[in-house]
Amino acid sequence: MSKTSAALHTKALGMLLLANVFWGLSFPLIKALLVLNARLAPGNAAFAVACTVAPRFLIGALVLAAWQCRRGARKPGAGAGAGPRPWLTGQELKHGLFVGSFGIAGMLLQNDGMRFTAASTSAFLTQFYAILIPLWLALRHRRNPGVRVWLSCALVMAGVAILGRFDWGQMHLGRGEMETILCSVFFMVQILSLENPTFASTRPEKVTLVWLALEAVAFGAMAIASAPSAVSLIRPWCFSPWLGLTLLLTIFCTLGAFSIMTKWQPRITATEAGLMYCFEPIFGSLFALFLPGIFSRWAGIAYDNEAASASLIVGGGLITLANVLVQLRPPPKIRPRPTG
Repeated sequence: MSKTSAALHTKALGMLLLANVFWGLSFPLIKALLVLNARLAPGNAAFAVACTVAPRFLIGALVLAAWQCRRGARKPGAGAGAGPRPWLTGQELKHGLFVGSFGIAGMLLQNDGMRFTAASTSAFLTQFYAILIPLWLALRHRRNPGVRVWLSCALVMAGVAILGRFDWGQMHLGRGEMETILCSVFFMVQILSLENPTFASTRPEKVTLVWLALEAVAFGAMAIASAPSAVSLIRPWCFSPWLGLTLLLTIFCTLGAFSIMTKWQPRITATEAGLMYCFEPIFGSLFALFLPGIFSRWAGIAYDNEAASASLIVGGGLITLANVLVQLRPPPKIRPRPTG
């Protein structure tokens, strides 16, 4: 690996770690919004979820579209003999719809599965893509990724289990567990699609825009369908703490994290990315130590801070060790096939 490639690889790892920080922040933010939405529409779980998810994607898509339109208007025209590149190509639309569709399916299955299984089981099974990705690649390319990768996968799953206080005694393959495993499969496909050579020429910012817009439409329709009344759709927007929490969720956990994912994940392998994304629950646990109390005072809700525990140190340590181990000899990057 050349010095330039190594530097880009290292920067990509750092950026994806930042994305995990943002996604970790989403845990207490979403929990606080769910509590707020449940108070605004008591007894309607579907509406509470939709009003938590839909606004972040709607605002994110609108901001991203406005920024890209303004940026596109400032760009100089194409050189002589070269036609201007479309604002959005067909391949970028296809890629964004593909990634967004699997994201929607994964989120719906994850949220529905949580109604039928313990939170620790859901957290554990959701991260199962860390093993599914190298397993799929090994079968597809008929090449064993090596002991180092499999050991890293085992360490990261053990870390997630400890971090989430997973109870093997409660584990059984019921509806909740099967839906959560399937959601992990959808997330795996989403991760793999970002290194698919077919989409090598797509621009990350355009893919992100289509992705966010698709999720905004899907969860917006869900909010409208589950709304107890038209007033209930407007009421949250008139409550400043709800707006503040939603803007934080949009800026950092949606625009920031998803833009980083689409731009920087293709710089590393899907196997590395799957392991990196398991840092998310570590940051979620860290933020849960102090942010719930702040949000509660601000929004007037009952949401207590979590207590620090040995599971955070041990589980987080195993996940970190797994990523360090795989970076000692990163798996080779699949080179895009030439087009044209």
